Amino acid sequence: MSTAPKTLIAGNWKMYKTEAQAVELAAALSAGLRDSLPEDREVLLLPPFTALKAVAETIRGQRLFLGGQNFYPSAEGAFTGEVAPFMLADAGCTHALVGHSERRHILKESDRFIAQKTAFGLQAGLHMILCVGETLDQRTHGSVENVLKGQLRLGLAEVNKDGVTPDRLTIAYEPVWAIGTGKVAQTEDIVAAHDLVRKTLEDSFPHCGDKIRILYGGSVKPDNAGAILALDNVNGVLVGGASLQVDSFTAIASAV
Repeated sequence: MSTAPKTLIAGNWKMYKTEAQAVELAAALSAGLRDSLPEDREVLLLPPFTALKAVAETIRGQRLFLGGQNFYPSAEGAFTGEVAPFMLADAGCTHALVGHSERRHILKESDRFIAQKTAFGLQAGLHMILCVGETLDQRTHGSVENVLKGQLRLGLAEVNKDGVTPDRLTIAYEPVWAIGTGKVAQTEDIVAAHDLVRKTLEDSFPHCGDKIRILYGGSVKPDNAGAILALDNVNGVLVGGASLQVDSFTAIASAV
């Protein structure tokens, strides 16, 4: 049986920070987490494209990983404005996000396109973090189970399932209505959603579905991180706004 990976604390910086600001933040986080980060945890930073190389140099040799927020599922080509996963790796990335709610709902990425990116990113050697989550309307109408199962099955449809291992794939559950709103899902909602994701992963990957990490994302802050991380089937958090400040992100990463 696979060994369970460490708890993952991921900071999605979205479209914030110039290169200089990103380097300053990364350096401060490296210093702040050097002695306070528990041994059973990993920290992942997801800066904008323009800051990846500089942040990679800043955190080299530290207990921090680097990831890209997006990429196009092709090795190269005439895709203006896009980057390839190999370009992310060249900049120092080991991880990448796919299926984030902002890409689904604002930039209109389809489940099929998300599936292509998930599979291609894995083939390219990246550790993929597939995001899933329901809108408030879907939750109100009792569609949470169908939405989560559908996004997982469609998002993983093109993946070589026998080749998946817990150190290459992570799922992030992020209820769309709780992202950047200050609202946090109730404990029972998080537990139910993560339990559903876990069962779906075990069905899809009998050899390792019980070890694939499931992160919670949605207004995670220092005052709720410890309680969220203590819940069943919560193997880390995907942090948005609070990852842009040294004190708040350090507190989340060290929360018990």
